[in-house]
Amino acid sequence: QVQLVESGGGLVQAGGSLRLSCAASGSISRVNVMGWYRQGPGKQRELVAVISSAGSTNYADSVKGRFTISRDNAKNTVYLQMNGLKPEDTAVYYCNAQKGYYSYWGQGTQVTVSS
Repeated sequence: QVQLVESGGGLVQAGGSLRLSCAASGSISRVNVMGWYRQGPGKQRELVAVISSAGSTNYADSVKGRFTISRDNAKNTVYLQMNGLKPEDTAVYYCNAQKGYYSYWGQGTQVTVSS
């Protein structure tokens, strides 16, 4: 089992910044890809950004150039730096970890961007 705990969400004005953190614990060996997904009101959960254990990254087109995902393997933590936030970024942000065939999720953290 892998446990994921997110932090860093909150309320911010459009154009502002937030940094999300996700700390992994438990059976974390061989966790490969970690990432962030989000689910806005009335929308399906969607990929925001992912990063492999080697540091390869992938971003949704909607956040490219504004969001940066990073990973500290020594601390078993993944970060999402969000700059230039827009009202359409409002969502619950979920941390995800992939380990073999298994996918683990955090409880989510709310990000609200006011116009």
